[in-house]
Amino acid sequence: MKSFSLAFFTLLAGATVLQATPRPVANVDWRQHGLNAAETRFSALSAINTGNVARLGVAWSADFDARSLRGVEGTPLVVDGVMYASGPWGKVLALDARTGRRLWSFDPQIEGAYARRGCCDVVNRGLAYDRGRLFLGAFDGRLIALDARTGRRLWSVQTTDKAQNYTITGAPRVVKGKVIIGNGGAEYAVRGYVSAYDAATGKLAWRFYTVPGDPKKGFENKAMAMAATTWSGEWWKVGGGGTAWDSMAYDPDLDLLYIGVGNAGPWDRMVRSGGKGDNLFVSSIVALRPETGEYVWHFQEVPGDEWDYTATQHMILADLTIAGKPRKVLMQAPKNGYFYVIDRQTGAFISGTPYVPINWSKGLDPVTGRPDIVPAARYAENGAPWLGLPSPAGGHSWQPMSYDAGRGLVFLPTAQMPYGYVAAKPGEFRFDPRGWNTGQDPASSSMPEDPAVREQIRGMMKGALIAWDPVVGKPRWSVPMPMPWNGGVLATAGGLVFQGNATGEFAAYASDSGRKLWSVDLGTGIVAPPVTYRIGGVQYVSVAVGWGGILPLNMGEALAKAQSPRVNRIVTFRLDGKAAYRLPPVAPLDLPPLPASAGDPAVVAEGRTLYHVRCWMCHGDSAVNRGGVPNLRYSRAIVTPDLFAAFVLHGAAEPLGMPNFGKELTAPQAEAIRAYVVKRAIDLKTVPDQP
Repeated sequence: MKSFSLAFFTLLAGATVLQATPRPVANVDWRQHGLNAAETRFSALSAINTGNVARLGVAWSADFDARSLRGVEGTPLVVDGVMYASGPWGKVLALDARTGRRLWSFDPQIEGAYARRGCCDVVNRGLAYDRGRLFLGAFDGRLIALDARTGRRLWSVQTTDKAQNYTITGAPRVVKGKVIIGNGGAEYAVRGYVSAYDAATGKLAWRFYTVPGDPKKGFENKAMAMAATTWSGEWWKVGGGGTAWDSMAYDPDLDLLYIGVGNAGPWDRMVRSGGKGDNLFVSSIVALRPETGEYVWHFQEVPGDEWDYTATQHMILADLTIAGKPRKVLMQAPKNGYFYVIDRQTGAFISGTPYVPINWSKGLDPVTGRPDIVPAARYAENGAPWLGLPSPAGGHSWQPMSYDAGRGLVFLPTAQMPYGYVAAKPGEFRFDPRGWNTGQDPASSSMPEDPAVREQIRGMMKGALIAWDPVVGKPRWSVPMPMPWNGGVLATAGGLVFQGNATGEFAAYASDSGRKLWSVDLGTGIVAPPVTYRIGGVQYVSVAVGWGGILPLNMGEALAKAQSPRVNRIVTFRLDGKAAYRLPPVAPLDLPPLPASAGDPAVVAEGRTLYHVRCWMCHGDSAVNRGGVPNLRYSRAIVTPDLFAAFVLHGAAEPLGMPNFGKELTAPQAEAIRAYVVKRAIDLKTVPDQP
């Protein structure tokens, strides 16, 4: 008995030892733009959680090669221990995801002059990965395949007509061996479309146009013939717009690819369609067959769009129980301010509730979802200015949201901003093949220069992170932000929601309450969404950092407290991370030597108009800029006519992205613009910039 007991306990002890041996913990990648085909951006990782998130520290950081500090909007991918990240000008980094060590880099060599072809900074929102290949949509319209191991270019195709002002800023998606890519440029007189290319060869598989072309040339398919019945006049001569510049999602069970379609071009419906028609498929979600591009259904959110209310914002696929019944849904919070839930099998409307204050619509038809548009909002038809909510920047823009199915919550970055819509006077629209073609009068719609009025308007501009219940159509909680341009969102099973913001703060909030649990100052504004992954049993959280995009460039007045551009980099965190985090010093902004006055008021007035036609998209409304391009009020380039002309008329900084306007502006016109900017710089002596 004694020997049996000894043998038994020896065996038991051995078994205990075997059970206690830890099994290897599998690595967890972030292989797709939205983490999965449904684009939920919710990670099941929970090693970092509400109980220990306060221990987060920097694990490593890595900088992009900066031609200039521009907006960083990309979602990094993590595949088999390697991080792939895209930055400004489409530059790609491959990094060891544990250490940040650079493995290779790729530069698509975008010509600096091409920067003028886009409205909203030379940004890139991410890559696609499939079977050892990476796919990059380059700003100049190329789709490029790279060897993920070496960075070697495998193939490259031009997806756009380079004679027109198409750009690509969105991330491709790979579905069933095809790389799907859209484009931007609706404000630049182009016709939108989505293309699919064979992932192995780069051969074009199909193309689906989002608005109809010239009827005399015939229609590509029945969908385009149907869409053409909703247009009037000769819309094809001014483009039509409808560019699909960002969001997509895919349901493998239904075999449906969902495309978000952008705004009409020009914005002014009188110019493009005689003030008539729904103008399909602008501001719509369109479902296609991914193998053929065949049209299946559409849901239009903004018929006859006149406000840049795109439907290109992030879409999430989910299964919800609504009125006691399971529904396969698609959720979207587009620019127009309504949170939509639609049936993703049929495109049928389920619900739509405002998630920010709006004044363009009285509500949505409960059956069709069609908006009851306020008559005054039809500013082009009325010939009267209109102050709209949301602005063209949207109640929510491209910054991705996330969905926690367990809690039934969508975590959503929002913005509140008014905007003055002012149509060009009848007969004054001038089609500009190289420029901005909204049909708006940009000088009239710019912000008043009276300091008191500007301060009042600035007070109306705010942002928030909200937890939205899509079933009841109400927020569960809301965290106010000091400004309206903040980062995309990541949610995790650790009960956390991660987001960066315009002040440079990267923070973790409790999913159930919105309570801030941890934050760090990264020294520059953040707009990109975070990702998380696990390698060797360690969970990491990573975010791309770099201030920029459309709002810092052209609506700087709303972002007075933003952290100025200082770096373009990836920053990665882990529990108890101890890596040093260093920033370059902030360059002081000192006024250049200025005269006592800007000179002839008539010349200044002419310069103000010219400035808001040619310059404001990059250098800011009323010369207030907080992005990655020079703040002209502090630039020595404005001191003398010759130096100013070197940049504006002779292309001295064209390699960096500053256009050469020598073919569009005369020397006296350039001098008038300089006089206006000098006047705005002199204004700073009495009304300094807000910190």
